[in-house]
Amino acid sequence: MQNKTLIKIKNKGYSQTGASITKRALKGFDAQSGSPNEDINYNNRTLRQRSRILMASGGIALSAINTNRTNVVGIGLYPKSRINREYLGMSLEEADAWQKHTEMEFSLWANNKRACDAIGINDFYSMQQLVMTSWLASGDCFGLVKRYEPTKLMPYSLRIHVIEADRVSTPGTSGMGGRTDGKQNGHKIFDGVEILDNGLIDAYHIRNTYPGDLNAGKTEWVRIPAYGEKSGLPNILHVMNSERPDQYRGVPYLAPVVEAINNIRRYSEAEIMAAIIESFYTAFITTESESTEIPMNEAIPDDEYSVSEDEDEYEMGPATTIKLKPGEGVTFGDPKRPTGGFSTFVRAVSTHVGAALELPADLLEKAFNSSYSAARAALLEAWKAFRMRRRWFRSDFCDPVYEIWMYEAVARGRIIAPGFFDDPLVRQAYLGCIWIGPSQGMLDPTKEISAEVMACEYGLSTYSDSATRLNGSDWDGNISRLSVEFEKLAEARVKSPDVQELIKESIKEGLKSEGKNGSSNDSNTK
Repeated sequence: MQNKTLIKIKNKGYSQTGASITKRALKGFDAQSGSPNEDINYNNRTLRQRSRILMASGGIALSAINTNRTNVVGIGLYPKSRINREYLGMSLEEADAWQKHTEMEFSLWANNKRACDAIGINDFYSMQQLVMTSWLASGDCFGLVKRYEPTKLMPYSLRIHVIEADRVSTPGTSGMGGRTDGKQNGHKIFDGVEILDNGLIDAYHIRNTYPGDLNAGKTEWVRIPAYGEKSGLPNILHVMNSERPDQYRGVPYLAPVVEAINNIRRYSEAEIMAAIIESFYTAFITTESESTEIPMNEAIPDDEYSVSEDEDEYEMGPATTIKLKPGEGVTFGDPKRPTGGFSTFVRAVSTHVGAALELPADLLEKAFNSSYSAARAALLEAWKAFRMRRRWFRSDFCDPVYEIWMYEAVARGRIIAPGFFDDPLVRQAYLGCIWIGPSQGMLDPTKEISAEVMACEYGLSTYSDSATRLNGSDWDGNISRLSVEFEKLAEARVKSPDVQELIKESIKEGLKSEGKNGSSNDSNTK
């Protein structure tokens, strides 16, 4: 009876489609999935190494990473303070003054690489590029919050130390793959992330060496609590994108397309090598005599391609003459490789890769041969993903850094914010901030600017949003600068002669001279 019931269940619903184990097309499709720790953490080491190698070899792998970095972060996401002045009881003038002062104070810290980077290499905006690239390549990236002694020129103690994904690992593991979990203080650790019984992240474990670094010395781990016990501020920033519930480590951006990109790389290398070999002009001389008048493996006139002096090895090269031994011959294989279909094949694979990465093939290959409508649709679709990743990046990195910095600035008295430490709502009102980054660009500026102007006129958009979309600028800053420029233009017009009046006077003088010369069409001209 049980067997009959089981057979009936297997013949229902998805058992006859995607879950079928009897259909010929799905018989060998033995798919199994485990927990996020098993599926992700156990394989992350391999995925990271392969992603980095594909990036190092260039091609569409590097293009996918750099295209995201350039469009999501670009030269950096710059903060514009937008406090809730109504809740704080400020006038418009007071709020503007507070915001400008806060932005100046933040630039004092962010623009100086020695003031914001724990190792003194990048300013805050270059650090964003580094974190973004590392996040995409490795699956996640970490920013360790450190404190240095402030000085007169660098009044803030906050420093951010960017930590690569490999250095966050479970104590006692090699970091070379295999087991990634463990236990400490009665808590579970998943690939360096320590969690409480309820699943909340409690701490991170950072090793002082890179896995596989033979000259690094003894490996030791440091436990970093996720948040400060008194301040509640993060001690470490974890930049990642979650794909599954209960996931504590990120997956490299290229992970789903590693195989496809690697096949394109191998195919490209084979085509390049085949083209090089076809370009070689090599003459093979076969003789039964023992004459040595023609030396073996002699490259004429350039021996750049000859790398072996072994007479049993024959090398091809441009204008090369090779003497074969008695009884030897040469036979070339002709695989009939489809050179003509190379670009078509690569384009087809790039389209599939781009679909998986949310990057249109035009943007991935940097080849824009489509119509205006198709190119604009591709750009708009890509920017949906860019804005989403920018939102993630801002939430994981930019906003926490701004909050940590603001706490210190208020505590040191460099920024006056009454009630900041007393009321969470007041603190949130002071922390209001938008991050301005690169815009999506314009394919047809006339059409797109006209559309934005109409949207603002009909209340469908704001001038601030339109300025950000069109060229990534700040509308308030534009207005402030334009007011200065308009005053200068008005002053210049007063001091300089009116061009229109000069033209009119010139015409009148011309008419007068024609009248003196007895022009017949005087009246018509007037």
